[in-house]
Amino acid sequence: MVRVVVVDDEPMVCGFLRSILGSAHDLEVVAEAYDGAAGVEAVARERPDVVLMDLRMPGVDGLSAIERIGELKDPPPIVVLTTFDADQYVLRALRAGAAGFLVKSTPPEDLIGLVRVAAEGHTVLSAAAARRLVAASTDGLSARERARTLVGSLTEREAEVLACLGEGLSNARIAGRLHLSEATIKGYVSRLLDKLGCVNRTQAGLMAHDAGVVGGP
Repeated sequence: MVRVVVVDDEPMVCGFLRSILGSAHDLEVVAEAYDGAAGVEAVARERPDVVLMDLRMPGVDGLSAIERIGELKDPPPIVVLTTFDADQYVLRALRAGAAGFLVKSTPPEDLIGLVRVAAEGHTVLSAAAARRLVAASTDGLSARERARTLVGSLTEREAEVLACLGEGLSNARIAGRLHLSEATIKGYVSRLLDKLGCVNRTQAGLMAHDAGVVGGP
């Protein structure tokens, strides 16, 4: 059973998500919180598999809550809930450690599948969305310069794996593309995160876009 905590200042949104996710046999909303502070407390108490986090909330906002949850031992994947996929706050949240984002208009059947994907440790972010977010970044120039410097320290194979992360591919798909075992890819990803100073695959994927190592649409 995938245990989910929902954090949104609109009780109606929380109720909608609880209803949709509860319709799946393997998903359960174990707590709702209506501000960031309560969300952090719920995560610490429930130890969920996934957190769905709104960003714009009174008091402690979602960005601050993401940072606080990231300081917990073995923090769960956090998926941002947003109305606009080019929101500057979304980019900041991803750089702070969020595993991806979902637009609130996501169809119910897709929402269920994407929560499962997040629980498995994969990125919930399309390559096209990542490019829009990077393009919208106000600190895009400095981010690109830093990314290119860091990526320049990678081996050719590591750069290939990073490009795949930028496309949001799973370890299995990367292994198939590069004709390597999943265990080997897992090792590459672990080393990449360490070399690039990234806390998860999503941050590494964004860095791939910043550095320009991801191909076209």
